[in-house]
Amino acid sequence: MSTTSATPAKPVVVLRPAPQSTERIFTPGALELLRERFTVVDLEKDPSEEALEEVLPDAFAIVGQPDLPAERLARATKLRALLNVEGNFFPNVDYETCFTRGIHVLGCGPAYAQAVAEYALGLALDLARGISREDRAFRAGRERYVSDGNADAVLLHGSDVGLVGFGNLGRSLNRLLAPFRPTVRVYDPWLPPCVLREHGVLPASLDETLSRSRFVFVLATVTEESQHLIGERELALCQEGARLVLVSRASVVDYPALYSHVERGRLLAGIDVWPSEPASADDPARALEGLVLSAHRAGGIPEAFQSIGDMVLDDLTLLAQGLPPVRMQAAARELVGRYRNRPVT
Repeated sequence: MSTTSATPAKPVVVLRPAPQSTERIFTPGALELLRERFTVVDLEKDPSEEALEEVLPDAFAIVGQPDLPAERLARATKLRALLNVEGNFFPNVDYETCFTRGIHVLGCGPAYAQAVAEYALGLALDLARGISREDRAFRAGRERYVSDGNADAVLLHGSDVGLVGFGNLGRSLNRLLAPFRPTVRVYDPWLPPCVLREHGVLPASLDETLSRSRFVFVLATVTEESQHLIGERELALCQEGARLVLVSRASVVDYPALYSHVERGRLLAGIDVWPSEPASADDPARALEGLVLSAHRAGGIPEAFQSIGDMVLDDLTLLAQGLPPVRMQAAARELVGRYRNRPVT
């Protein structure tokens, strides 16, 4: 294991990025700059608790999210930042201690927003025009030409669109939707109406967002309040033939209820996240024609991963200069303890 001196010349940055890898999130150039500017202790090959304990007293920043209870944080007297590169804030950190001590708690969520937004738009276009469905039919010799294959086709252009959640992902998607000139309604109880209006969207209740939208994008994070936020009652509010796109957190949706509506032909849906991953071999979704299925692929592309390393480098450089971070997402003291996200494997 790499060790540090008693008085390192440069701030010590501890790399323990699992389930990410250093190679995945840092380009060679970004990693070279990180090593030039900081004393880097790479615990990827030895992620043991003992190795972490040894380096904690010198650590200026930790890239990753190892268990950091209050007693462990007490030994990290120089710690200024915890940079989560997985994408979720988990309850394995004493966040209150971090905030009390002025330790920056940062997340990489913004790195995924553009990739997930583009994928969500792709799923919506597929659902609008039956692209993957008709591809399967063509390969099976059941293709339908011209209008025969378009009986249920709709336009995204000019449609009523509903966004459930308006964080990094919702804002990125809203920008992509602009050329389609939709009417966009947003349900997000964490944002005041004036903020939504500033982004050119209409603040709406959940019921209004669902009932008035031809396309519904479920983009919310998971808290105790939002688990199964979209259940049978809410799905029944959706328009006949509405298209649902699920690309955020599976726990927000009641999947058996959704399958029932799809099986009856009321709704079409594109799904990228699943209650249990990998999905079971006998998951009913595999046999439902009204679904477009995706194996949690929306955000995890090389460009998104590499942008994480760039964000880490930029924010660590600012912190070392006594400036606040600007690229990663700062955890909110009032919210971080409410998240109920599961690790992405």
